[in-house]
Amino acid sequence: MHLNNNVTEFILLGLTQDPVRKKIVFATFLLFYLGTLFGNLLIIVTIKTSRALQSPMYFLLFYLSLSDTCFCTSIAPRMIVDALSKKNTISFSECMIQVFILHFFGCLEIFILILMAVDRYVAICKPLHYTTIISCRVCGVLVAMAWVGSCVHSSAQIFLALSLPFCGPNVIDHYFCDLQPLLKLACSDTYVINLLLVSNSGAICTVSFVVVMSSYIVILHSLRNHSAEGKRKALSTCSSHIIVVTLFFGPSIFMYTRPATTFPMDKMIAVFYTLGTPLLNPLIYTLRNAEVKNAMRRLWSKKLISDDER
Repeated sequence: MHLNNNVTEFILLGLTQDPVRKKIVFATFLLFYLGTLFGNLLIIVTIKTSRALQSPMYFLLFYLSLSDTCFCTSIAPRMIVDALSKKNTISFSECMIQVFILHFFGCLEIFILILMAVDRYVAICKPLHYTTIISCRVCGVLVAMAWVGSCVHSSAQIFLALSLPFCGPNVIDHYFCDLQPLLKLACSDTYVINLLLVSNSGAICTVSFVVVMSSYIVILHSLRNHSAEGKRKALSTCSSHIIVVTLFFGPSIFMYTRPATTFPMDKMIAVFYTLGTPLLNPLIYTLRNAEVKNAMRRLWSKKLISDDER
C-alpha cells in the first residue's frame, strides 16, 4: 500500500533543538515516565492481589492502568533517548508501528473510560439491578469488544498513513509519529485523508466525551434523592472520573477535530495527553479512593511482614 519508496526514514525534531533544553526534557520526562510506570503498575498489582478490589469498577480500573502504561510506553522511552541524541531518526516501519500502538491504546483508554462511566451510572442510578446488569463476566466481554474496536480504529489509521505518498521532506516537527504531522510531509493533496482522520479519531474523541459527560450529568442529577453519605461517596468517585475524562479528552479533541494545520502549542498539548494524563490518573484514583488506599496499605504491610520473616 505504501505508494512511494523515496522516504525510508523520518527525522523527529522533538520538543526542542537547544542542547540545554534537551537535557531538561530528558530529566523531566524520565521522571514523568518512571512516575507513570510506578503509579500504574502499583494499581495493577494492588487490584490483582487484593480480594477487596474484585468488583467490576476495579476490573475496569485495572485495564485503564494497563492501557495508560502501554500508551505512555509507546512514546516516552524513545522521546527520552532522543533527548540525548544529536540526530533522531525513525525508520518508516517503526513510525507506522508507533502510529498503530499509540492509537490502539489511546482508543482502548477511551472505551475503558466509557465503560467506567456506564458502571458508575448503573451503580448509582440502578443500584438494585447492578449485580444483574454489571458483572466481571459482562465487563470481560465489554473489554474484549473494546480491544477489537481499538484494533479496528488503529488499523484504519495505518491504512490512511500508508496511503500517503512521501517523496521528499522527511523531517517531522514533533516528538512522535502521528497522522497530523505526517500529513504535512505528503507530496499530494491530503484534504480527503484529513477529512477521514477527523471523521475517525475526531469523531471517536468528541462522541465519546459527550457520552461520558452526559452519563455523569445524569448521575449527578440523580444524587438529589440519595442520603448525605451516599452523595459524598458517589461525588468522590464521579469527580475523580470527571477530572480524568476532562484531562484526557480536552487535548485529544483539540488535536484531532480540526483541519491539517499545526500550531506552536501542539507539541506541549500532546505532552499533556500522552505523558501527563497517564501520570495523573493513578494519583487521582488513589488519592480519592479509600478502598484502593487501604488495599495498598495491606499490600505494603504484607511485604514488610514477609521481609521480616526472611
